[in-house]
Order: sequence, then C-alpha cells, then structure tokens
Amino acid sequence: MADQGEVVIVRWSLQDPPAQGGLAALLAAYHLQTQAEKGEAVADADRLPERYRAEVLNPRAAFADDVVLVASRGGTAVGCLVVTAPVGGRCEVKRLWTDPEFRGQGIASRLVSAALAHAADAGVRTVRLSVWQWRVGVIALYERLGFTVTKPWDERDRLVCMERAV
Repeated sequence: MADQGEVVIVRWSLQDPPAQGGLAALLAAYHLQTQAEKGEAVADADRLPERYRAEVLNPRAAFADDVVLVASRGGTAVGCLVVTAPVGGRCEVKRLWTDPEFRGQGIASRLVSAALAHAADAGVRTVRLSVWQWRVGVIALYERLGFTVTKPWDERDRLVCMERAV
C-alpha cells in the first residue's frame, strides 16, 4: 500500500471501485469549476450539460477508447487526466484536474509527464490540448512542459490550442 505522502499515477480501471468514485468526483469538480468560470455555474453535477454529465456518471463509456490517468495519494484519487486514442499520429490530453487541496505538489506535472510517456509508447508524434485562456497557471505549466500555442482547431471563443512533439 502506498505511503500517505506518496503520489501514484495509474491507469484508471473499472475494477478498482474506490478509483471509480474518485474519478467521478474529480471529473465533476473539473466540470463544475469550468462551468462557473465560463459564467454558466450550475449547482451540482446533475445540472451539468449532458455531454459532461455523461462523463461523470459513466467515465468508462465516455472514455472507452481513451486512457485515463489517475493520481492517488493514500488510496484517494487526487488528480486525473485523459489521453485520447491516437488519430493520424496525434492524440489530445484533456480533463487535467488536481483536487485544490493537493495543488502545488507537482501532481499535474506528473500526470502530463505520464501522458507524454504513454503517447511516446503508443507511437504518437504530436500531443495537443485546448485550455481556456483564463487558466493562466495551467497554460504556464503546459509551456514549461514544452507545449506551444498553435493554430486553433477548436473555434470556441477564449480557447487556447497548444501542442508539442513527443
């Protein structure tokens, strides 16, 4: 069993019931925060837009073709990140989230690094992502990890698209 201070990054598995609930809680927190930041706050996960509610209710189905990485400390899920299935030599990272109580401890960096290692093992040439422009801290993190702003593939207002070679 992991020491209470140790952070472990693992591929999420439906067979691990504590991780199931932990992943759903992390995804709910991510989406609730994002909705609030967009000025579209909702009271709880049941009121999220359908596509996001579906991720919270059934992550296994929502990310069936993807790899979900979960950071845990002492058996508690404290962070997550999704790596989409490769298409044309590239994949995307999304849903990077660290429980606010555990921020500033390198968990997000470790999740992104694990995603990059997974992409390299899968033969991916480029990893891309999109992030809301007001998330300046995470943009700085991505830049420190070698991502650069690129031509947008998603035209939503205030969304920054970034990528890096693997």
